[in-house]
Amino acid sequence: MAIIISLGGSLVVPKKNFLATKYLLRFKKLILKFSKKEKFFIVVGGGKLARFYQEEAKKQKVGKEDLDWLGVFATYLNALFVKSLFGKLAYSKIFFTPFKKRKIKENIIFFGGWKPGWSTDYVSVKLAQTYGVKEIINLTNVDYIYNKDPQKFKDAKPLKKISWSEYLKIIGKKWVPGASYPFDPIASLLAKKLKIRLISINGKNLKAVDNYLTGKKFDGTIIE
Repeated sequence: MAIIISLGGSLVVPKKNFLATKYLLRFKKLILKFSKKEKFFIVVGGGKLARFYQEEAKKQKVGKEDLDWLGVFATYLNALFVKSLFGKLAYSKIFFTPFKKRKIKENIIFFGGWKPGWSTDYVSVKLAQTYGVKEIINLTNVDYIYNKDPQKFKDAKPLKKISWSEYLKIIGKKWVPGASYPFDPIASLLAKKLKIRLISINGKNLKAVDNYLTGKKFDGTIIE
């Protein structure tokens, strides 16, 4: 059975003009620990690279579809960089479309975004649908999902387990290009419909990811 990971772009490009190479090498080591027995589909987000282009484009009043395309191509560039760190241990190409089951001998396969209106979170849910996988590991840049934005509200409370309905009440149901969500609303609506379980973990805490993959207690939020 495949393990689907939505690797947040904030972990790849956490700030402008900075690639988190040291972190990604640690991420690579973790994936290689399990990839002899498990097949990983890793969907990579756009992060600050996407937002840099989108913010500049907004200043020029660029249309929504082009803003989305800038984000899509940023995900491809990020995915290509992460894949390159794995060398021949990963499949040689980056995939865009999540609709087709592929017979690939390599156990590490990378995806970027697909088209306007589709975040990489949404691609990961469609991948889960294609392969009949009922769980997605979402690696983001926060320890938990909170009942409200912890950067704006000091009294925000971490949530260890919530329903999709509760989560959608927190983030809303509208997709905004370049917006930052723990897991995007359109993807969340589909995951709810498909009854997919989401494991949201701070990707910087690779020990928590390791703990989850080995069936131990971990820090993070479960949405189901």
